[in-house]
Amino acid sequence: MNHTVVTQFIMLGLTQNPEVQSVLFCVLLLIYMVAFLGNMLIVVAIICNATLHTPMYILLLGLAIVDIVCTTSIIPEVLWTMLSTESTISYSSCMSQLFFFTWSLGAKMVLFTTMAYDRYVAICFPLHYSTIMNPCTCVALLSLVMAIAVTNSWVHTGLILRLTFCGPNTIDHFFCEIPPLLALSCSPVRINEVMVYVADITLAVGDFTLTCISYGFIIRAILRIRSAEGKKKAFSTCSSHLIVVSLYYCPVIYTYIRPASSYTFEKDKVVAALYTLVTPTLNPIVYSFRNKEMQAGVRKVLLKC
Repeated sequence: MNHTVVTQFIMLGLTQNPEVQSVLFCVLLLIYMVAFLGNMLIVVAIICNATLHTPMYILLLGLAIVDIVCTTSIIPEVLWTMLSTESTISYSSCMSQLFFFTWSLGAKMVLFTTMAYDRYVAICFPLHYSTIMNPCTCVALLSLVMAIAVTNSWVHTGLILRLTFCGPNTIDHFFCEIPPLLALSCSPVRINEVMVYVADITLAVGDFTLTCISYGFIIRAILRIRSAEGKKKAFSTCSSHLIVVSLYYCPVIYTYIRPASSYTFEKDKVVAALYTLVTPTLNPIVYSFRNKEMQAGVRKVLLKC
């Protein structure tokens, strides 16, 4: 049952300084265009090229779609509030934004782990890769990602919908995220905090641990490579992947592992920008555009256009 009294929220955004806002608007628009077009190019390249219909690229396709959903659910609304005289968002739009962002958050964490497992099998068991990562396994992994992401999103959005918002209605953030909404609730948020903590431990900490374990085995396999050039290239790829993964997991763990009373929104807005704006922009560059097969696929798409 919906106990909400508030019908809309006022978004304070990243800054209230008019001079900074104009620069920030241009930066956010550029980030969105790079993230959206980069990930959309990956989606089109993989769909249109039969040579890229392999488990690794199908997982990259999933990551690109998740990044598109993440950025599109947040940045256009932020840009609109920066342009409008009243920086408001309706209750229903806020809940929709929360659902899609939470879905992308859960999906990306599980996808990173799945992609790390795929690379672990490819590098550590190359002769058995096609047997282990067959189409059925790939479909099963993607189905698992979707099931976990949807369940995670429904649980947290449903728990937020049960809360009473009777004022104030000012969200000290640039989008509708769980922590600032809990801070505005007039009703007890203990169950919400417990579920957020459980999700953070199981999804964020758990997936990050499994991802690091997979990369640990990958690094051990790389150390056995005799070719110095091959070893250098493999380490470069592996380290860039780990940096992007850490840039995503660490801020998420930091944000969601604390109770609502300990949130410091000025600092947390900067932290949230890392996993909502930075990583979706970096993912196409680090995971896809450095790959020769993907580069060839992108070139084919661009030539057709």
